[in-house]
Amino acid sequence: MSTDPVGFSTRAIHAGSEPDPATGAVITPIYQTSTYAQDGVGGLRTGLGIGYEYSRSANPTRTALEECLAALEQKQVDGAGPAGATRAFAFASGLAAEDTLLRALLRPGDHIVVPDDAYGGTFRLIARVAGPWGVEHSPAHLTDLDAVRAAVRPGATKLIWVETPTNPLLSVADIAALADIAHSAGALLVVDNTFATPYLQQPLALGADVVVHSTTKYCGGHSDVVGGALVVAPGVEAPWMDGVGAVGASVAERIGFHQNAMGAVAGPFDAWLVQRGLKTLAVRMERHCDNAEQVVAMLAEHPRVASVLYPGLSSHPGHAAAAAQMRRFGGMVSFRVRGGIEEALAVCKRTRLFTLAESLGGVESLIEHPGQMTHGSVAGTALEVPDDLIRLSVGLEDAPDLLADLAQALD
Repeated sequence: MSTDPVGFSTRAIHAGSEPDPATGAVITPIYQTSTYAQDGVGGLRTGLGIGYEYSRSANPTRTALEECLAALEQKQVDGAGPAGATRAFAFASGLAAEDTLLRALLRPGDHIVVPDDAYGGTFRLIARVAGPWGVEHSPAHLTDLDAVRAAVRPGATKLIWVETPTNPLLSVADIAALADIAHSAGALLVVDNTFATPYLQQPLALGADVVVHSTTKYCGGHSDVVGGALVVAPGVEAPWMDGVGAVGASVAERIGFHQNAMGAVAGPFDAWLVQRGLKTLAVRMERHCDNAEQVVAMLAEHPRVASVLYPGLSSHPGHAAAAAQMRRFGGMVSFRVRGGIEEALAVCKRTRLFTLAESLGGVESLIEHPGQMTHGSVAGTALEVPDDLIRLSVGLEDAPDLLADLAQALD
């Protein structure tokens, strides 16, 4: 596809989706194959600029998804080769993507700064999987830049890990400022862009080095697929890894090597579902935001709601940062109820349209109690979330129906 500047939805629909050369199909086929005929020993047939031999290493459906993700996160260099272009890699889950990144870039003794309200699964991976391996971490409130600087260990900190907005407290970090801190320390800035999506926020353009997605969520958008992705800015290197392993310091090359070596890749059908979801991401996010704003307005006036956490509120501590770096404020809403955990659990039980379930970003609205569900793994740690907190993933239903459902659950 041409690198001429075109709009987001145009890229989402066309990037990686050239008509199939064999049949003219306008939608990328599901290449449900494990292996490929070769033209001779070591002579790979090529398609989409890649030689295919075995679907763990590369699959045309996954290639199409990766090209689309790279185009949407868009720190594009016109006419650049692989070393100078945004690169994307698709995985079997968001945590598989994160695990591959950690193992590609870190070694025992290295250190990560993490948000003090990080997603529970990410914290579990860093603290309980990478930790015993020898990787250390420090939680920091990422909206406090001095606290982040204080958490950095000179010579040891290799990554500053950012979620913005965070899950589930919806804190907003200044990506550009954190990129400056990371780079001054010789570290890389990794941004989990799952909540915002590439439609609402462009971390690479703000100085981030790597973007993480759970494509299970808004990218897929229909609660029918599990997947993850890493997107790497052009030319990013991890110089401390030069000469370690089979590849040098290039972050994209290291991730590509480890994606193949570790094997937690997205299957062809899963890749196809995520790419299909990306084609409607922009219109879905607009509706998610529209509905979320109406939900927030209702909750903010309800007497049984103690506080509403949403970056679109002018009272939100991160509102100015969100307004500066996001197109809109997203479809995720958290709120605290009067009456403590008992009332929070009761509200979750009483909704009818909001389904009590984990995950987020699908067409349907979901409600959950983070303290006992998605963030149970951080109970008793510095990342423990309030027990009166409820998280909503506001879906695409008619807004009046969602408001009525929340009203009856609260009343």
